[in-house]
Amino acid sequence: MAIGYLLIQARTAHDALPLSGVQIRVTDMQGNSVYDLTTDENGESQKVPLETMDKSFSQNPYYSGLPYTSYNLLARKNGFNSLYISDIPIFDGETAVLPLALVPMQALQRRPTQTDISIGKPAVAMNETRSQEGTSVMTALGRRPVTNGSAPVAGASQRQPLPSSPMPEAWVQPRPQPFTMPENLAQQRPQPSAATDTTPQQRPPSSSAPSAPGQPLLPSAMPETTEQQRSIPPMPDTAAPQRSLSSAMPETGQQLPPIPMPEALEQIQGTEDNSRILRQVVIPNPITVHLGTPNGAAANVQVSFPDYVKNVASSEIYPTWPDAALRANIYAIITFALNRVFTEWYRSRGYQFDITNSTAYDQAFVYGRPIYDSISHIVDEIFNQYVRRPGQIAPYFTSFCNGTTATCQGLSQWGTVTLANQGLAPLQILRSYYPKDVEIVETNIITGQLNSYPGTPLRLGSTGLDVQTIQTYLNRIRQNYPAIPVITDETGVFGDSTRAAVTKFQNVFNLTPDGIVGKATWYKISSLYAGIAKLAELNSEGTSLGIGSVPPAAVLRQGSRGQDVITLQYLLDVISQYYPGVPAPTQDGIFGPGTRQSVLSFQQVMNLQGDGIVGPLTWEALYRAYQGIQQNIPLPGTGPGSSSGPGSGSIEYIVKAGDSLWQISRKYGTTVDAIKQLNGLTSDLLSIGQVLRIPISQSGPYIEYTVRPGDSLWTISRNYGTTVEAIMKLNGLTSDVLGIGQILRIPV
Repeated sequence: MAIGYLLIQARTAHDALPLSGVQIRVTDMQGNSVYDLTTDENGESQKVPLETMDKSFSQNPYYSGLPYTSYNLLARKNGFNSLYISDIPIFDGETAVLPLALVPMQALQRRPTQTDISIGKPAVAMNETRSQEGTSVMTALGRRPVTNGSAPVAGASQRQPLPSSPMPEAWVQPRPQPFTMPENLAQQRPQPSAATDTTPQQRPPSSSAPSAPGQPLLPSAMPETTEQQRSIPPMPDTAAPQRSLSSAMPETGQQLPPIPMPEALEQIQGTEDNSRILRQVVIPNPITVHLGTPNGAAANVQVSFPDYVKNVASSEIYPTWPDAALRANIYAIITFALNRVFTEWYRSRGYQFDITNSTAYDQAFVYGRPIYDSISHIVDEIFNQYVRRPGQIAPYFTSFCNGTTATCQGLSQWGTVTLANQGLAPLQILRSYYPKDVEIVETNIITGQLNSYPGTPLRLGSTGLDVQTIQTYLNRIRQNYPAIPVITDETGVFGDSTRAAVTKFQNVFNLTPDGIVGKATWYKISSLYAGIAKLAELNSEGTSLGIGSVPPAAVLRQGSRGQDVITLQYLLDVISQYYPGVPAPTQDGIFGPGTRQSVLSFQQVMNLQGDGIVGPLTWEALYRAYQGIQQNIPLPGTGPGSSSGPGSGSIEYIVKAGDSLWQISRKYGTTVDAIKQLNGLTSDLLSIGQVLRIPISQSGPYIEYTVRPGDSLWTISRNYGTTVEAIMKLNGLTSDVLGIGQILRIPV
């Protein structure tokens, strides 16, 4: 038998918080125990070897069996619901990195539930046909795009087009179904009967989802010029702000030059077929994935774009394929997703997601699946590169199929293996299936990033503001990941300790451990820091809002405004960090469509009937989930309110836009000079994201809290990360008896 490897990572809040002490049992498909593992301070288990089949089987398109061995896993941790993952494929020579997204138990929940996830075989091993539809060629901006539904190909199946109504039926009608991860994904159990805020026992009949297509397309060999392509005039050079890079394609592995950053990301008016098209190609970070067919009553999850591509590639193809074949397939996967985002294929039709995980419509994505190292390293290198035609802005519509049990006019997944074995480079493989003039370009427009990649790697001896930024981020990240060593180099100088911290970070997050901050390392550090800063911001907001233990009595719906809406949006924002199916709304005090969508998603996750109205049942569920997070989530050094240790006399603060030393000193009851002395500052200049230590005394700082019905000193202390004794001491209390309306000082 050959050997593959399994590495397990238990983290939450978009990787911002590692979960140590998770108990894991790995079993074979007969239920025999193979390993008992425990995660360490980085939320990581030991990498363990597992027997599997020889890789030659996974490289042979004529082998009819499954070319790997599967295993199962059960994960448990106190304060969290359990997770059972079955049918985990292990491949010869590959390390499967399995993320564990454990969900905290709710307040008053007596015993953990168990979520089941089945991974199953990759799409390339399935017999289902594919009928991907999308914009294949883009003319000048503002013109109607040509879709493969515009000019049917002889012999191709025609399925029902996506609805173009302002809001899909699945979102308008109440959803009676309990929350599940559909189509061989996770299913929660036990499942209590659904209830609604207004009519707990009444449930309308569910609406049926549209049927998927079932006929294969034509064989994959694509002529150099199709009838559709001949009918489209070439796009003028002046309409394409991106440079043509066909003379610098990565056939020899060279780095692509970046596309210039535009001044604004604008949209053009809708075209005749109700699609909208962005003016620039943007990497969506995160991307929103619907876990089902477009009209299926399924959850939406948000994941970073690189993680999405890694998941799709691991769900579509075998990781043991030749490097050139893997790269060609990954280019097709990236470009397909960016085409969906660029053309707003779903959002222009009223859907609240960018892409689905249905292979009948899009490409495979299995929530909670393992990612393979060979795929992960390639994606880290090329996640912002995509395929297009010369003179075009739009990502080309890179349809594909497995090429054996199903054929199509796009890329043949198994065919890429044959071509790679013949010595073809990735671009040559792509040009064998798509038009002969396709090129690969790069975009550095990535949403959700605090700072863009500077364009050149940072290494030993580098100096400047970019080095300072990385040092600031890593020093903050190490509070959550203590295995990362402290940086002692001079600020802005990339010395030995900075390199050591970078190398350890790369080891922890499965990046190439070379101690150099390239594109992949920069974006991972930046995104992780953003997640940690987000938790710090939410912690600070919760302190200022004074979230008690009793929900508001108001019934909120779309159009509501005010303080209760702010409380609602804050709770949803916190919950979204730990519940993948709940999107975060904008905290503006206005109950708009975005907040309604977050409420609907939350109701679905909590097995409440989805009506988008926040009444007593939804309020109670929100508070149970929020209080469960407060009770069960470890929060090492997540910002305001967290000290550097017992008796340290300081808290941590992350500088935001508009901050000044004077404002911060007033907020925390100290002085500008005291902050400067503690942090070794020689001027009053601050930078966004800078981490400051704020001196505090035993009598401050504090916030004022008004006691509500049901409050106790214990619940208040848990909500604000303090102790009953500290509250009693600050307020001069001699007993724990409270009165409704009583004003307490809560130490921060």
